[in-house]
This record gives sequence, structure tokens and C-alpha cells, in this order.
Amino acid sequence: MREPIFLRPTGKDYLWGGSRLNDEFCKEIPMVPLAETWECSTHPDGPSFAVGGEFDGQSLTEILKAHPEFLGTHPDSGAELPILVKFIDARKDLSVQVHPTDEYAAAHENGQRGKTEMWYVLDAAKGSHLVYGLNRDVSGETMRKSIADGTLGSFLQKVPIQKDDVFFIEAGTIHAIGAGALIAEIQQSSNLTYRLYDYDRVDKNGEKRPLHIGKALAVANLKTSAEPRQPMRVLRYRPGCASELLCRCKYFEVHRLLVNTERRQRVTFRADPMSFRVLLCVGGCGALGYGTQSRNLYKGDCVFLPADSVEIRFHGQMQLLDIRG
Repeated sequence: MREPIFLRPTGKDYLWGGSRLNDEFCKEIPMVPLAETWECSTHPDGPSFAVGGEFDGQSLTEILKAHPEFLGTHPDSGAELPILVKFIDARKDLSVQVHPTDEYAAAHENGQRGKTEMWYVLDAAKGSHLVYGLNRDVSGETMRKSIADGTLGSFLQKVPIQKDDVFFIEAGTIHAIGAGALIAEIQQSSNLTYRLYDYDRVDKNGEKRPLHIGKALAVANLKTSAEPRQPMRVLRYRPGCASELLCRCKYFEVHRLLVNTERRQRVTFRADPMSFRVLLCVGGCGALGYGTQSRNLYKGDCVFLPADSVEIRFHGQMQLLDIRG
């Protein structure tokens, strides 16, 4: 039976993180700070694990290795989970960074994937912003000099953000999440990050985190970036649920589901044979049923739905990200 698999994440204690993922999402991960939770992941740097059901305690990596059919029949499915889903709590600014393309990563990082990603803003403090590309064309030599003399910020395009904003960050785009942002991130399954600038901060051991200026400049788009605009979002309604497309690219597709059922009403849902789906609860609460079973679903919960899954039923008032590979 291809039943839904509830997941427990791996946490990351990066120095810029806060406490909201424990305080508001009840992650119960003993880390201070708790910067990220890798909610659906088979990456060796932070796999997620099944909670309950027949796979209880197993990593998602182990499960998919034993059941590759869970990934689906799409020709691009491959033998590994191609995406990684995270929550990010930025109490402080993240480093100014860039990610490589598939081609560069394959050639220079032992065949790893590149990293294209999407951010969905769950919350943003007043004045929060992100860095999205450059505000003018810059040469590599000028970039190196600005990093050395601390003037890099004058070339960065800073964009104000607010709750429910969506941003698509293609590999090669210089970027950074600003302080006060709470983000759901959907990305390729990769942990390749090249830092350009990290504010001369030191970690808990008193050491500066390494920069990767040579690799960063080799992959970065140094042309002026168009100011990102929010995509046209059209709600499609059916009884008990509305949905909207947030992002579609060659690596993933993300929809937002707004479930609001009446007392006896249920919304049915399943993954088709082509691809798995990942359901990330980003607000509210409810129940997820399948067969004769039912489990509560709370803000912060993440569920892996195997390809060609059993039919599931939603009930309650909640917001979900529906992520397809």
C-alpha cells in the first residue's frame, strides 16, 4: 500500500538562525539557534525520517532505496529524490551567496546537482528584505575589490518582502535572505553554496566561515537583474478547497492549497503514477485520512506521498504547499 509517510526533519544550527521553528512549529529539536529544518530530504547532510506507520524510524533515503517505485514513472524521476524541502528562520541576515548550475556542479563538484530554489514567505518582520541579483552590471574584478573593501552592498539589489510573497531563485543568481524572514524553501537536492560575503561574522568557535569567491564568481550572473515581480496567482475552487500555482520549473512544481471544510465535508487527494508529492502544512490544522486511518495534521508537518498513492482525505482549516517533483 502506498500510504502517506509523515516525516521528522533534521535541524541545522547555523549562526544566523532563531527559535521560531521550535516556538511556533513545535519541532522539539534541541538546537540553539535552530536555523533550518530539512523537512523532506534524502541528502546525506540532513535526511528526514518516517514517523509512525510501517516505516517508522527509517530514513526517507532507506525507504526510497527499498521502494524506488515511490518516486514515480516520469522519465526524469531517476533513482533519488530530486528535491529538498526546508523551513528557514532568519533571525539575522544570511550570507550573500550563489549556487551553481547542474553543469558546473557535475564538472567541479563530483557530479552533484546544482541548486535552483523557490522561496515562499511565511512571515516577514517590518522592513525585512532579500537580496536578489545585482542593481547594475559588474565585472568579476570589481566584485573581488568590493568584497575586499566591504562595499559589495552597493551592487546588490535589495527587495522588500511580505507574507505570502513568492521568489524563484535560479542557479547563478546572487542572493541572500534578510533578517526577520520566515521562509519555506523548495530546492533541488543539493547543499552547494558559494559564499561571497558573510559580514565578517564568527561562528561558535570564534572562526570566520569560509568564503568561496573563486567558485562564486565562476557561476554568478554579474549582469543587472530585473526586479522580481510577484507572479499572477489565480485561485481555483472546488468544494472545501482552493488552490493556486506558485511556481513551475524543470525541477519542481509548487501549488498552495487552502483547505476549509465543513463538519462532514472531506477533500480527496492522491499522487498519480507519474510522480510523488510532498505536502507541507504552513498554517492551520486538520486531519489527513486514508483507508480506515486518520492522523492529525498541524502547522509544520510534512508528508511524503508516494507516486500512485492511496486516496487521502483532508478535513479542517489549513494551508498546504503541494510540491511535485
